[in-house]
Amino acid sequence: MRVKPGPLLLISLTLSLHTVLVPSSHAVEPVSDGLLVDGSSTVYPLTREAARRFQRARPGHPIEVKFSGTTAGFRRFCAGETDINDASREMNAEEQAHCAENGIRYRQVPLAMDSIAVVVHPSNRWANDITVDELKTLWAPAAEEHVMRWNQIRPDWPDRPVKLFGRGQDSGTYDVFTQEIVGITHRSRQDYTASEDEEQLAAGIAAEPNALGFFGIGAYHRHWEDLKLLAVDNGSGPIFPTLETVSEDRYRPLTRPLFLYLNEQSLQRKPITQAFVEHYLDGLPSWIHFTGYMPLKAERYARSLAALQQAQEPSTTDANRTGAQ
Repeated sequence: MRVKPGPLLLISLTLSLHTVLVPSSHAVEPVSDGLLVDGSSTVYPLTREAARRFQRARPGHPIEVKFSGTTAGFRRFCAGETDINDASREMNAEEQAHCAENGIRYRQVPLAMDSIAVVVHPSNRWANDITVDELKTLWAPAAEEHVMRWNQIRPDWPDRPVKLFGRGQDSGTYDVFTQEIVGITHRSRQDYTASEDEEQLAAGIAAEPNALGFFGIGAYHRHWEDLKLLAVDNGSGPIFPTLETVSEDRYRPLTRPLFLYLNEQSLQRKPITQAFVEHYLDGLPSWIHFTGYMPLKAERYARSLAALQQAQEPSTTDANRTGAQ
């Protein structure tokens, strides 16, 4: 049975997302009495809202929330430039080595479940779903300058150009999408409009009748009136990404976890780090549904919160991942 998507209630979050903590494009060293967060633009709306709520409850603690993409964020995090990295994938072996070389110890905190949305312009009347194989045909490196029209994806689709939009190579979303769809991480065609800013991508797709693009489901829910969501068929029939299909692991292979990575030194030296993350995890289940993301089970948050109580005990680089088991 096909599950049809519906708009989520976004009034509270939408009103708050544009009121505080405007991201800067310039590198800034962590402030001594506050926190600097960078990384995933997918996780950014969650952390920005969490920071707004924390500052309302405990004013006087500066928290700057930025986004540069998961991969770019890890470069800064492992160089000791940020206190927290938002991540839409786990840290890879190269990034672990970078952190180790710089003496950066960290804790991984599972945050939520997300899905990658495949969207088109709302005037598109021919595409309602797309298979994983068709996505691979469209996005594989060999498709560059060759698969350029809709009827090359599916023969009964019209003979008209397809304009592609997607996350850039500094994005964890790009890493997950290429691994799951193309089969090789960080490999895809390059003749598409790329951005680390989901708002820019949503605007671009909404303005191009021949568009097809991908980004985190939260961006779709923030712009659902201007976009059309496609169901993805992995061989079991077309499935839309919903709270139910994601939680039941039926929207495959484009479901993935989201994380926070905490600098251990920041936890030791800045009490605000632990206070903020505890406030974040405590409150997140009560408002995450407004964002289109899926909360973890209550015991996962409880386990992470309990582990944070041990924050004064140093972790190793990787073995003591907070709540990861």
